[in-house]
Amino acid sequence: MREQPDILIGFAQDLAEIACRRLQACAANPVDMRTKGDSSPVTDLDLEIERAMRERILDRYPCHGILGEEYGAERIGADIVWVLDPIDGTAHFIAGVPLFGTLIAITRGGQPWIGLVDIPMTGDRWIGIAGEWATRNGKIARTRTCRSLSRAFMSCSNPDMQSAAEASQFLRVKKSVAYTLYGASSFAFGALASGRTDLAVDAGLGTHDIMAPCAIISGAGGAMTDWKGEALRLGSSGQTIAVGDRNRLLDIVALLQRA
Repeated sequence: MREQPDILIGFAQDLAEIACRRLQACAANPVDMRTKGDSSPVTDLDLEIERAMRERILDRYPCHGILGEEYGAERIGADIVWVLDPIDGTAHFIAGVPLFGTLIAITRGGQPWIGLVDIPMTGDRWIGIAGEWATRNGKIARTRTCRSLSRAFMSCSNPDMQSAAEASQFLRVKKSVAYTLYGASSFAFGALASGRTDLAVDAGLGTHDIMAPCAIISGAGGAMTDWKGEALRLGSSGQTIAVGDRNRLLDIVALLQRA
């Protein structure tokens, strides 16, 4: 039976509430941090929230797959796969910077389909269906026109995640835009979907970081690809371009791929 997107979105919002309540309750408290094998931070709350979300998904949709940041993949070959990031911006959460959130995506046939980005401390929630629509707090979200890269406002999650070669490629784009904002995490993707910024160029991201924003930005009228301009899907590299104006995509790809 074909899954109904409105039912899936309602269930995704239920999952987001699990995370939102726990994050709001714990945000003001000191947090013990551990470091994972990839040197990224993790807390007990990351693990607790993802376990709770996975249990709910398995109970409701036992045939669906799950890919989570903390507990990996389960039935990844299923047509419908839930992609979970329980705390996107764990470093922000640990430091008390209120831009951490939760990412929930649903992929269909390996491609981003439905996305949800929830930022508990600002009260912002973006939801979208790729190529169809996107909302911010229930109101339509749309990207904006960008006439040229020289006037563009760009964001980047963390340049420290770039290799030396990637940093050299990224610098070509940075020199071509008007301004670059760092460190806004998934909030930056939501801002782009809402027409507040023009593009985002990142490297070193995980699948859990990009599937939800990809669906939302596409639904808002923009596009999100890898650095070669190819469509994102499960297993794509962490090199990503997000644009509000699709006409600027090839400009950025040309800069990144220039020999």
